[in-house]
Amino acid sequence: MTEAVQTKQTRQDLASFLSAATTGKPVLAPVAETVLALAAGAVEVAAQIALGPLSPHAKPASGSRNTDGDVQQALDLLTNQIFMDALAKAPVAVAVSEELEAPLELNAGAPLVVAIDPLDGSSNIAVNVSVGTIFSILPAIAGAPSPAAHFYQPGGNQLAAGFIVYGPQTLLLLSVGGPTASFILDPSSGSFVTISEALAIPHDSHEYAINASNYRHWDPGVRAFIDDCIQGELGRIGRNHNMRWVASMVADAYRIFIRGGVFLYPGDQRKGYASGRLRFLYEVSPLAFLVEHAGGAATDGRKRILDIAPGDLHERSPFVFGSSLVVDTITKYHTDPKLAAHSSPLFKSHGLMI
Repeated sequence: MTEAVQTKQTRQDLASFLSAATTGKPVLAPVAETVLALAAGAVEVAAQIALGPLSPHAKPASGSRNTDGDVQQALDLLTNQIFMDALAKAPVAVAVSEELEAPLELNAGAPLVVAIDPLDGSSNIAVNVSVGTIFSILPAIAGAPSPAAHFYQPGGNQLAAGFIVYGPQTLLLLSVGGPTASFILDPSSGSFVTISEALAIPHDSHEYAINASNYRHWDPGVRAFIDDCIQGELGRIGRNHNMRWVASMVADAYRIFIRGGVFLYPGDQRKGYASGRLRFLYEVSPLAFLVEHAGGAATDGRKRILDIAPGDLHERSPFVFGSSLVVDTITKYHTDPKLAAHSSPLFKSHGLMI
């Protein structure tokens, strides 16, 4: 028997993984059922994305915009519907989505609520860059005064979180409160099977991901950190760095889970960007949950994400995540006035690309 065949036979499918992960934990049985529903939806979405321009949904929806003000693609709306239909068959009371202005009530009295970004980075499909789905599973709150009130709880209350990458392979990263595991969609079976049952983000890294074109808008702490990265071994950090920026968060995140690094999407001085652009409930919070369960760290530049409770369904947050030592260093640049006030000698009174 070849090594390839042996490896394939030892891989565990998602259903078996969830069964083992939730054994003896009855509170997690509905979580497993919900994850399987989302995974089934992801298989359908992956097939649609693979069609690219051949898909009848590969065009903008007529005049439609989502809660972020972005023009919705027909595929955004289709993907949202696929996942809402999947969640309607799961033990989910309420769902919120980037594509929906208000919460969608599904199964009254069900124990869970779900926040989801159905198709993160959909504008990248036209140029064949990886896109994804991000989801967060929270416990429903007994006696919640409104459907939205279920979601105003700290990120640390999540029971599970995950994201799917639709790229050269379709990948799922998932934590149900234990280590963050990774899965790949096996096209021969239509099922997700394990790659790793315990991803570990390296503690340190020399790679960072940020949209450097916004340098002139950043606050002093972010500028100072990036300036010091650019100075490399001549600067205060004392080593050379590489910048990696796919501009698709799930793609950048997956790279960090595999080989370390740090992702920064800070708030900045542009109108409407003071809190960044990423949505707390269905982008920032679930990613933070996965990162911490893989040994990394996630903050808004100052505070731990999982300690924060949102006050609005579509609230935005600055976001820094990845290798814990680097994330801690960036926090110091935000909180230590001496670091933030530093003027890079490499760029004199200016900075990167100014």
